[in-house]
Amino acid sequence: MKILDKYIIKEFLKFVGITFISLILIFLIVDFFEKIRMFLGNHATTAQMASYFMFSLPMIISYMLPPSILIATLLTYSSLSKNSEITAMKANGISLYRMSIPPLIFAVFISFFSFFFNELITPASIQKTENIIIIDIQKQKTFGFFKQNELWYRGENAIYNFKMFDVDKNILRGVTINYLNPDFTLMTRIDAQSAEWKNDKWLFYNLLTTRFDDDNAPVLEWSKEKEINIPEKPNDFKIIQKDAEKMGYFELKKYVKKIQTEGYDVQRYLVDLQGKIAVSFVTIILVIIGISFSLRSERSGGIMQSLGIGIIAGFSYFIVHAFCITLGRSGILPGVLAAWAANILFSSIAALLFYRVRT
Repeated sequence: MKILDKYIIKEFLKFVGITFISLILIFLIVDFFEKIRMFLGNHATTAQMASYFMFSLPMIISYMLPPSILIATLLTYSSLSKNSEITAMKANGISLYRMSIPPLIFAVFISFFSFFFNELITPASIQKTENIIIIDIQKQKTFGFFKQNELWYRGENAIYNFKMFDVDKNILRGVTINYLNPDFTLMTRIDAQSAEWKNDKWLFYNLLTTRFDDDNAPVLEWSKEKEINIPEKPNDFKIIQKDAEKMGYFELKKYVKKIQTEGYDVQRYLVDLQGKIAVSFVTIILVIIGISFSLRSERSGGIMQSLGIGIIAGFSYFIVHAFCITLGRSGILPGVLAAWAANILFSSIAALLFYRVRT
């Protein structure tokens, strides 16, 4: 059987390589033409453009690897079926399940590789590409950073600290603003439960304002709701916001634990946290779907039809997964269910299709 396994995996890896490189090149070409106007409009240098695409590669690899595995599986078993090699294997008592072992083992390996690749490399590369676009090419200044799971921002005469920034709703949570004198002594401090960008102004809720007089004695003022005039707008803070895709699983888990302990709503981040694990194992599901659809060509409408249906079915996973993640972030579905719903659904479909194929 070792000879058969080597043959199948050799054919499989050949199609993986061809498909993987082709998809990466297509992605780079499309991305280049989407960005070319922005590059030219900001007078980007060749080195800056080259750096952007170089640091984009890890993200592209993580995106293109699952569909490459799916298409390679479809092509491999469709080719074996077309050349009657599947029939010959069956005639020698080799079942479909036995033929499926090499790509399934490879898919398991790729699943673990994807998880650690997205943990160690992809988040940093995404952060770097954004810095190249925003800072190096568009020449936007950033006065803040994400450190110790909190947002820090340096304004004109104040230093801001936020526990959490809800980008979708433009709400800051756990707000602290320190206004400084020219000699860097503390003049005023504002502590607020939250701040919302509403009607082009910041409304602060449950805030305590501490002012220091000439004798450095604190004067306290509590307000349930108050408009605070600060020059920064939500877009200024979005530059430094570290989204879930810019964090690995363990960093995001630490961040979720911290803000959950402080009493903030972590539904959105819990969904993204579980989603990082769920999406890593999609390659196993796609391999089973690919094998099932490619072998249907023996008794259905031909190889091309099975290839087309298999690709549509495989890519439907990502559509359903994204839809469920959206439902989870909005609170319609529980976080764990939203992250794993597509895996559960397509695993069931894959198992049913695999079971119904003649072995």
